[in-house]
Amino acid sequence: QVQLVESGGGLVQPGGSLRLSCAVSEFSLDHYAIGWFRQAPGKEREGVSCISATDDSTIYSDSVKGRFTISQDYAKNTVYLEMNNLKPEDTAVYYCAAPRRSSCGPRPFADFASWGQGTQVTVSS
Repeated sequence: QVQLVESGGGLVQPGGSLRLSCAVSEFSLDHYAIGWFRQAPGKEREGVSCISATDDSTIYSDSVKGRFTISQDYAKNTVYLEMNNLKPEDTAVYYCAAPRRSSCGPRPFADFASWGQGTQVTVSS
């Protein structure tokens, strides 16, 4: 059974940084894309970023482009989300997820089958 476990969330001041990790088991990052999503209280879940297994190509939502960076370590079977210049509106539970495909596009935030339990990120002074 596919398992994804997020870690690295916490409380950070505006302008600060955090790095989230998504440890993957029961499948290899060589075969599946991985996406990061977030859900703030009272809001719908939104896609944040996706990285493809085929060529390490990446996709970002407009709200995080230029501030967040997704990457993956095949040896550790772990995907990271480096978040810089954090804003209060980035506050949310962040989830990593895997679709049943190796590429993100053309619908990078659709059809994700397996999800982690989430990690809380709070940006506040």
